[in-house]
Amino acid sequence: MNMPSWDLYRTFDAVLRTGSLSGAARSLGLTQPSVARHIDALEQAIGRDLFVRTQRGLTPTAAAIELRPYAELLASTAAALLRTADGGAGTVAGTVRISASEVVSAEHLPAMLARLRLRHPALTFELSASNTVDDLLQRQADIAVRMVQPTQQSLIARKVSPIPLGLHAHADYLARRGIPSTLAALAEHDLIGFDTETPAIRAIVERFPELNRAAFALRVDSDLTHLAAIRAGFGIGICQLPVAARDPQLVRVLPDGFAMDLSVWIVMHEDLGNSPRCRAVFDALVAEFSLL
Repeated sequence: MNMPSWDLYRTFDAVLRTGSLSGAARSLGLTQPSVARHIDALEQAIGRDLFVRTQRGLTPTAAAIELRPYAELLASTAAALLRTADGGAGTVAGTVRISASEVVSAEHLPAMLARLRLRHPALTFELSASNTVDDLLQRQADIAVRMVQPTQQSLIARKVSPIPLGLHAHADYLARRGIPSTLAALAEHDLIGFDTETPAIRAIVERFPELNRAAFALRVDSDLTHLAAIRAGFGIGICQLPVAARDPQLVRVLPDGFAMDLSVWIVMHEDLGNSPRCRAVFDALVAEFSLL
């Protein structure tokens, strides 16, 4: 088999991500016929069909699903190569890709990155805002802000100050419904909580059985939506104390009954330790999160 061109794998990855030829064409800056020719050429090169064409778009075959992680690795490696080449030797310039959770990305990083760019105006950032943990070893990101201790080798990790969590509600909600005096009294209130149980959530429920799924008036897995519901006065939910402190309308509930700390780690691949741009961002995030 002749080695297919990287362009074919890049197009394959884009079609997988977008689910259509037109979407892939837009993301790559190509024409739709060019994308179709790339997919046809890749299928011919490997001797297997990659997509089933339907009126609703393209459905990946078993072969495409099998190849997906390798195409994603090629795409992330190529992106990392471009980010590395983008920064001049010895200068704090170029692009740094950061991975962080939804709430950290929305509530903490914008101000931190704004201050960092004032110090280093030649820096640009790509922010992967997701609760899914990007793989630093596969260069899906240069730096990650994680809430769990990394276990992979070849990573530089710094533990910073934990972020305290507490139960909060909008002042208007508490004016309507009153302030609970005990955890048991939460049963009389509208609670905001998870929809899908995870190991981390099971650990919370074991410590605080009052916060079980059946007790929630609103179940949602998006932390940003959870926070928005608290701010909208829907009910009582878990919020980071530094985030709540910025809004005088958010009131902490049962501070002696519910308190938890969220561990925070700043992480990057050890190969990037000598990169001026990545080191500058890494050190800045360590300093910023230590002050929360």
